[in-house]
Amino acid sequence: MSAQCSRLHRLVLQAKLFAFPFDDRSIPANGIYVLFETGEEAHGGRRIVRIGTHTGDNQLRSRLNQHFVMENKDRSIFRKNIGRALLQKANDPFLKWWDVDLTTSEAKRRYARKIDFAKLRGIEAAVTRYIQKHISFMVFQVDDKETRLDLESKMISTVSLCKVCGPSGRWLGLHSPKAKIRDSGLWLVNQLQREPLGEEDFRKLERFVDWTI
Repeated sequence: MSAQCSRLHRLVLQAKLFAFPFDDRSIPANGIYVLFETGEEAHGGRRIVRIGTHTGDNQLRSRLNQHFVMENKDRSIFRKNIGRALLQKANDPFLKWWDVDLTTSEAKRRYARKIDFAKLRGIEAAVTRYIQKHISFMVFQVDDKETRLDLESKMISTVSLCKVCGPSGRWLGLHSPKAKIRDSGLWLVNQLQREPLGEEDFRKLERFVDWTI
């Protein structure tokens, strides 16, 4: 599997690299994003640390903004996982409250007197700083939803099955309370170790990638 993973890394490293602040207008409306992280390397370049997409039409830009800009852990599992690792690293007991889903107004009322919301906002800000400083990305423009989801799953499996690329000893994810994140070296817990990319999948990705540097 290392050969396929190396090929995927070579492919994504030839595409345009985005970092915060980025111009939404230069990002396609639909697609797959691939994240890299400062200090993480594999196969002779930046190591893939997360792969993701979206289900709704024309939501790629919105999804990236949920990760990079919107300070709401319950709208971005990536943000939630970064926060978990930061809190675990600091041995901060607030981790149990960070895990609480506050999406609904009922949940907010239920935990209104239990959660220190000022601290919650502070951690959200720390997550934002980390992501904006350390995370960069590239995108594949993929308009068809079924194709996006299929390729996303296979890309994740290709990286997670690789025996060559792995996290550095300084990777924040090693502090994650989620064993799948620590073990895979990816900010992911789903789609790991399933069907990897095949030759036809690579041909699709080569057509979808934005080659503009």
